[in-house]
Amino acid sequence: MSELLCTPTPVTTKEGILELLKDKGGAQYYSQMKEMKVDQEALARDLEQTCKSRTRTWLSVCAHCAMCADSCFFYRTNNNDPTQIPSYKIQVTLGELLRRKGKVDAEFMIKCMDAAWGKCTCCNRCAVYCPHGIDTGVMFSYLRGILFKHGFIPWEMKIGSGMHRVYGAQMDVTEEDWIETCEWMVEEHQEEWPELEIPVEKENADVMYVLNAREVKHYPDDIAQAAILFHVTDTNWTVPREGWENTSLTMFAGDWEGCSQNVKRIYAAIDRIKPKVVVGTECGHAHRATVVEGPYWAGQESGDPPVRFMHYVEWVAEMLRTGKLKIDPAKKLKMPCTLQDSCNYVRNHGLGMATREIMSYIAEDFREMDPKGDHNFCCGGGGGLNGIGLYRKERNIGLKNKLDQIHATGAEMVITPCHNCWDAIRDMMEVYEEHNIKWSFLKPLLVDMLIIPDHIPHNEV
Repeated sequence: MSELLCTPTPVTTKEGILELLKDKGGAQYYSQMKEMKVDQEALARDLEQTCKSRTRTWLSVCAHCAMCADSCFFYRTNNNDPTQIPSYKIQVTLGELLRRKGKVDAEFMIKCMDAAWGKCTCCNRCAVYCPHGIDTGVMFSYLRGILFKHGFIPWEMKIGSGMHRVYGAQMDVTEEDWIETCEWMVEEHQEEWPELEIPVEKENADVMYVLNAREVKHYPDDIAQAAILFHVTDTNWTVPREGWENTSLTMFAGDWEGCSQNVKRIYAAIDRIKPKVVVGTECGHAHRATVVEGPYWAGQESGDPPVRFMHYVEWVAEMLRTGKLKIDPAKKLKMPCTLQDSCNYVRNHGLGMATREIMSYIAEDFREMDPKGDHNFCCGGGGGLNGIGLYRKERNIGLKNKLDQIHATGAEMVITPCHNCWDAIRDMMEVYEEHNIKWSFLKPLLVDMLIIPDHIPHNEV
């Protein structure tokens, strides 16, 4: 393989993605990265033009008090290593990059990459404890953007960004694949649910549902379960033909142009089919990328999406509260349960009460993690870390913090309304050979527990 794989140019073709995928584990990609020349003039110019007063003020007012240290699960799981303190990690990377005014080499840029993706998940927990309100996670997100633009990003993130740019999804799912999966899921479940539908491009629906490409590629039953819950609640809903993918590996990659493209596809679907509300699947970063950060990437002057967006936990809580979704008391969870708070819609969008409202309906023995809610720790795999092979060892060490939290509750089931949290908890059980704890999204639990209204045709299978 002689082609130059590691360059600052984003991947925009299927051929480019395939070439990267042929390089197993990114061996050649990382070898080329070590030899890549840094355009110091362009880097200095980018820093001068994009690193604004807030970031520069944060870096200068940091008192090095280490109040952020214990907030970071990397610090806690690495024997309180001072080089894992959030303030240290950002000062020796972005801070140094600014002090040198971009006069750095590939070795230094790789050091920045290792910190930005291998030592931080951008969970923003450190900001909760900083006496000056410094948000190191936001600064690391900015650093990721600089590194992306200059070609110093993990191999998997380069591929993920390319997938979004080429396919409009984080995986190679075409429009045909998407529509065929919807049709297949209806066929698979019609014996049990004779009137089940997954309407595509239905105009003026009450709800437009957007989801995660991994559900189409690997977990299609998740789509069917969502359809069943919309069906039994008599929700007038639809999915778009294009703009259905709610996730954003481009956000993890620091590909801000790609982020804008993703959000605009979803917002274009809203303009096209005119739903009243958009509901997004059980995914944390998808919600943040589309609802919290997305309006700014899409140029929305108000800072709001064009219609109301609800994370799936908000929609479920509303359905339970209004009685449109009823739970059979005999089928509620009996074993001790706990709840994982997704950083991106709990700490970063204040939806922690919605998840707890749901738990009050479905679990008889709910046990909070300590800490909980806005103060809960990252699962250990967020920010793209789950999918980066180069930092698998670092991630696996970090997972121990969440496992200790779960063990302390005595729970036998962890409810994880987020794809990355689900993956991290699944992997930690394997890495640490924990065989007595289960984990689940909300949808399969709700489908198993619901009381089916009399007017909904249903056959036991």
